[in-house]
Parts: sequence; C-alpha cells; structure tokens
Amino acid sequence: MKKGLHPQYYPNAQVICSCGNTWTTGSTQPVIRTDVCSACHPFFTGEQRIVDTAGQVDRFMKRLDRYGSHQADVVKRQAEQQKKLEQRFLKQQLAALDLNSQTHQILHDANIITVGDLIKKVEKDKAGLLALEGFSRKALEEVEAKLAEARTAYFAEA
Repeated sequence: MKKGLHPQYYPNAQVICSCGNTWTTGSTQPVIRTDVCSACHPFFTGEQRIVDTAGQVDRFMKRLDRYGSHQADVVKRQAEQQKKLEQRFLKQQLAALDLNSQTHQILHDANIITVGDLIKKVEKDKAGLLALEGFSRKALEEVEAKLAEARTAYFAEA
C-alpha cells in the first residue's frame, strides 16, 4: 500500500449527541457530533418530540400563524362588505321595489321613504301599516313579496 493515501483511523473516536449522550466508536474523525441518537430518537424512546436544528419548525409555525391571521382578516373584510351592502340596500328609495302606484303613494304619504323604513315598519308594526287608509292585507302581502324579491335580487348581484 502507498503511504499517505488513506485517512488516519481513530479507533476511540468520541461521538457526542445533542441530548448529551456520548459513546466511542472507530472513525476517520476524532470527534463526531450528531443531533439524534438511540437515546433521544422518537422511534427508540416512544415519545413524540420535534427535533429542530435550523429553526424550521419555528418558521413553519410563524407561517401558519400568518395564514390564520390572514384568514381572519378576510372574514372580517367580508363581514364589513356585507354590512355596507345591507346599508346600501336599506337606503334605497321605495321606487326600487316596483310597488303598485297606489301602495307606493300610501306609503309615501305615511312618511315611509326608503326600503329600510318599510322593512322596520313591516317587521315591527304590521298593524300600524294596516291601519293606514287604503292599505289592505293584499297590499301588505305584495310589499312582503316585493321586499323578499328585491333582497334576493340585490344580494345576488353583489
């Protein structure tokens, strides 16, 4: 054999694990450092443990948190947009409902100008609506149907 061709062999090389466990073995390096050994590996110990040497788990958890906060922001923005659409719907004039002209005039005379005013009156004071002169039960049914139809059409477009 030629001299200087092979690396030096250390029969008592020291192996040091990050958990603190040490042992000796034969190697071409005098000291070997390792992250996982049979004393700390989950397969041998039976316990679930994450070994993180380069901060990969922390980076993943931060990314996961950012994603969760982003999703919460998206939901919040959608709720705000829905609220604005609802307010815009309620501020519409009664003409948007395409009511019978007589019904429209009765409501206008009763100072019910916007869709929001009409919805409040229908939800809370049907008897008050029916007490209006010329406003019948049939007119109330028409108003309720037109409100449901307008709400469906308005929010389907948005």
